[in-house]
Amino acid sequence: MAAPTLQQPSFLLANLKADATTKPLLQRCQDLVKIIDEYPAKELHLIFPWLVESVFGSLDGIIAGWNLRLLHSRSNEYNIVMEFLNPSGPMMKLVYKLQAEEYKYEIPVNYLPGPVKACIQEGVLPDCPLFHNKLQFPLSGLLTLNLALNPFEFFMFNFAYCLITPKNSPQGQHGSSTDSAYFVLVDTYLKYFLPIEGSVPPSPFSDSRGSVTAPSPRSSSVSFAGYGVHSPSLLKHHIFHQPSVNADPAAQEIWRSETLLQMFVEIWLHHYSLEMYQKLQSPQVKEPFSPTEEHVLVVRLLVKHLHAFSNSQKPEQLSSSPSAHSHTHTSPLEEFKRVVVQRFVQQKLYLFLQHCFGHWPLDASFRAVLETWLSYIQPWRYTGEKTNPQPDQNRTVPDKWESFVQENLLMYTKLFQVFLNRTVRTDLVNAKNALMVFRVAKVFAQPNLADMIQKGEQLFLEPEHVLHHRQPRGYLTPSQGGSYLSSRQRVMTDMVFRVKSHVYALEGQDCQYKQMFGTELRGAVMKLIQIIAQARHTAKRISDHSSEVAANNSFLSWFGMGSSDHNNTFSGAEPEESGECLKKTHEFLDRALENLCQIFKLNQGQLTQLISTLGSSQDDGNCKQLPDCIQGENGLILTDLGRRQILNGLRRFDIHYQGDPELQPIRSYENALLVRLFYRISSLVNERFGEHMNTLCSRPDFLGRLGRHYLADPDSTAKLKQSPQSRRTLERNRQPRLSLRPLASYRTILLLLLFYVFGALLSFGPISSTLLILTGGFLYGLLMTLFGDKLKTH
Repeated sequence: MAAPTLQQPSFLLANLKADATTKPLLQRCQDLVKIIDEYPAKELHLIFPWLVESVFGSLDGIIAGWNLRLLHSRSNEYNIVMEFLNPSGPMMKLVYKLQAEEYKYEIPVNYLPGPVKACIQEGVLPDCPLFHNKLQFPLSGLLTLNLALNPFEFFMFNFAYCLITPKNSPQGQHGSSTDSAYFVLVDTYLKYFLPIEGSVPPSPFSDSRGSVTAPSPRSSSVSFAGYGVHSPSLLKHHIFHQPSVNADPAAQEIWRSETLLQMFVEIWLHHYSLEMYQKLQSPQVKEPFSPTEEHVLVVRLLVKHLHAFSNSQKPEQLSSSPSAHSHTHTSPLEEFKRVVVQRFVQQKLYLFLQHCFGHWPLDASFRAVLETWLSYIQPWRYTGEKTNPQPDQNRTVPDKWESFVQENLLMYTKLFQVFLNRTVRTDLVNAKNALMVFRVAKVFAQPNLADMIQKGEQLFLEPEHVLHHRQPRGYLTPSQGGSYLSSRQRVMTDMVFRVKSHVYALEGQDCQYKQMFGTELRGAVMKLIQIIAQARHTAKRISDHSSEVAANNSFLSWFGMGSSDHNNTFSGAEPEESGECLKKTHEFLDRALENLCQIFKLNQGQLTQLISTLGSSQDDGNCKQLPDCIQGENGLILTDLGRRQILNGLRRFDIHYQGDPELQPIRSYENALLVRLFYRISSLVNERFGEHMNTLCSRPDFLGRLGRHYLADPDSTAKLKQSPQSRRTLERNRQPRLSLRPLASYRTILLLLLFYVFGALLSFGPISSTLLILTGGFLYGLLMTLFGDKLKTH
């Protein structure tokens, strides 16, 4: 791709393209292994872009490649792919072979994440050093800019971009995202290039200077300070003035680790900037990128590994003060571990999670986003320490994590507030949603964590004049003549500065911070507690109702002893929300209430009184009321209160089938063949004698009443008035008709069969038994016509 017009046609490339359509994957991989070993870098350079595209697919999604995201371990090709793409496998060997010759490959700027592309197109150099010194300026203008990447960067860019390229799953292609070849490869690359133990294995190839050239070398004096944080300077570098940096020989050790991490973070997380996120608050603005559940699961894998990688620092590095790093020699890998989470991930992950919290559907798939957030704010879970695990309720957050909580304050407080606003709009009767509330409450209820967050908020709210007295970091220690008091003051000032810098960097200088333990949020928590109490009551009511229905639907109900009204089934829970699931809902919500009381130090007595008051006010009579509505032109319109009442199962509409009774779906207790047969017979009778039926039923005398008993539905008008339909539907008249559908019920068939058997035992023939049944039906109708009104009044 570097100067492709000057390259001669490659016969090797032509042969490989021909083999791609004829040979199986195993044979193609075996051929590629031989080619990579035997051919020189000059020939391999020509096939590299095509090979990367054929493996990972094209950036526009047209070419699917090897479908790594759809390839699972049960597939025959899984092991072949994993061996070929292994960090020590043939493909990476090709990358290193080309890396030693310093070849470059172009990527159009249009495929970069939105904020990066916007910066470049505006002529501003992006903050990430990964894109420095790589822009190629064509004669046609800035709109066709390209990035010139080295082989390792080009490979990792395509690998990372494979995750966000839209893919259409073939029919019948299902499987867990965490079992796919792509997910396993991400985990493998992270463990290899960001090792928890040891160092990154050296490259098997080297250039003439003895080491593979680092793509974006850093000055040793600058270190990692320039990445992931806002520069205090108001000047922005123009893309035509890309800074040149001197290579740091010590950084050669970790350039691949840096490149891999920066590429993953930029491609997977950097789709939102602070300015873009603020614009997205307007409903007229279309969101530029919507992550999938698979995408979020891979991001969680990255977060968990980065915590484990950062926590694997050597003890002497952990014990040293921040000021000592500039004086004490540390290996680049240990320095990288120290800053990896804060400098590389924090800001972009914060905006990514904030967008997901605000735009993700209100369903159980949000669990992936939630667990990613909870993984980030609990780095102490990934220390690798094999100590005796304490019970969850007694697991104390070690004091050494206080600085992490303070430097990530918004990750705890702001995202908790956003989660709170989301939860009040969620159906908490659903066990999966109740579990998510319990998970968050359980995490924040860990001893010491709430106190650490509260202390971080107090540091942020310190008066601004504290910063003006801030001393340089290179202060004297007590042994060098300094005082303990001045040292403590400087440490406190430094903590205040770090917390304020963190908040202003992520939210802007004009942000309006809301305290997590302030009055406003405390009121929102009390509102959530009320909703949880309502959901608990609703879950219990649904469970009791389900138990009653199960008891009634016994064998005797098949004979007519139980309820057969399928229009009055209880609404308020999903089909799976029954039995054991409702018990789990009640348990999750109970424990969530306990944890919320512990976090915000709520009075248990007041909480118990509030729950009991809500429970007593939501009796069965209240459940039969309609949701809160206002009268509109075409009927009732739900209010916001009414929507919450329906969502939490507090009230409901009495839903009845209001179409043609003869066209209702065939029930499980009906014979489909007989339903269709009797419908045809009754339709013929109704078409031929419809006018006579209308005349008969319109008579005011006894015959008219008798006709209405057999040919009309006496409750149709009442049912229609109970449902909030349009006036046109309310005023619809149902014509008298003959209905034979009840005869298609298995229960009716069994009763008739038993009656005929009983008649045969009494020496009655089929005709005599039929006449007796018809006579009995006529006499029953006669009695109901004469005394029906009196029976109803009683």
